[in-house]
Amino acid sequence: MNSIAIVGAGLGGLACARVLQLHGLDVTVFEQEPSPDARPQGGTLDMHADTGQAALRTAGLHEQFRALARPEGQQMRAVDALTAEVVDDEIPEDGDEFRPEIDRGQLRGLLLGSLVPGTVHWGRSVADVTPGARLTFADGGTEDFDLVVGADGAWSRVRRALTGVRPEYSGVTFVEFGLDDADRRHPALAALTGQGTMVAKRGGQALFAQRNSNGHIRCYATFYATEDARNAERENLLERYAGWHPELLGFLADNDSGFTHRPLYVLPVPHAWTHTPSLTLLGDAAHLMPPLGVGANLALLDGTELATALATGTGVRAYEAGMLPRSIETAAACAEGLHHLLSDDHPAGREAAA
Repeated sequence: MNSIAIVGAGLGGLACARVLQLHGLDVTVFEQEPSPDARPQGGTLDMHADTGQAALRTAGLHEQFRALARPEGQQMRAVDALTAEVVDDEIPEDGDEFRPEIDRGQLRGLLLGSLVPGTVHWGRSVADVTPGARLTFADGGTEDFDLVVGADGAWSRVRRALTGVRPEYSGVTFVEFGLDDADRRHPALAALTGQGTMVAKRGGQALFAQRNSNGHIRCYATFYATEDARNAERENLLERYAGWHPELLGFLADNDSGFTHRPLYVLPVPHAWTHTPSLTLLGDAAHLMPPLGVGANLALLDGTELATALATGTGVRAYEAGMLPRSIETAAACAEGLHHLLSDDHPAGREAAA
């Protein structure tokens, strides 16, 4: 494989580039954002030992990851929506590092720092992809490669060339917001959150609060809504959650960062394609599914497995033969899990937004 292009500088694409470079292969990453700091990178991720952490070991970055990870973030707390009483509290044992938390931005920074300088071409938006592995950029320029890897997320341009399948609205919407310097400025809410994730559910709605680093708590109001509904306003949310305990409503009333409307989109299950030697997909471009704690892990595993297959000569076909059945099985489970996320019958568990 002489020349490889990765479209998208997310976790999966960067992990793939890292392992390719460890094996001495030529790779270029094209990212439409103008710089690594162009936007916030999202909340906290739980890295599973058998997927995300395994990928980081393959990338030679596991020890650096451990230095940044928060094992205490594995705590999962369920709170009664009407009383704010803790009804379940899963606290990790000392030494438990099966799925420690790390901020997405920290993990992305770790991967970026591991690459040869200049690997990522910032501000290079891909407008079109042809099956012959030609990239056409937004500025009209073109480049040809032996392989183009679509690591470009939910609305992937590479997937459009390979399968033409577009994501569908799941019926569930998240509204994201946050609390800064929570232990000092919002001590009661920080105490209720604990060291990991807190969830309260009632009547097909949920409220999540998650510890991030540097005293930040990232929150998600989650509920069924029509695709075109706009719910990211404080008054609307307080009305929607009327009757919940005042302490829980404090997350909505006292947030510091505004509200961001995030309808959840998913790819149909199964999503697969006819093998095309010059194009392939990884991460959300291949298997966009509800954010139930597995997406980032699978993206990292996809990226390192693809790079290893290319480096060892087994190739794209072997990578897809392993990745596609795994992603189809996981996506089916996540589709069911999305409804558990909002069910009062599942008060706790690992359905935290990731």
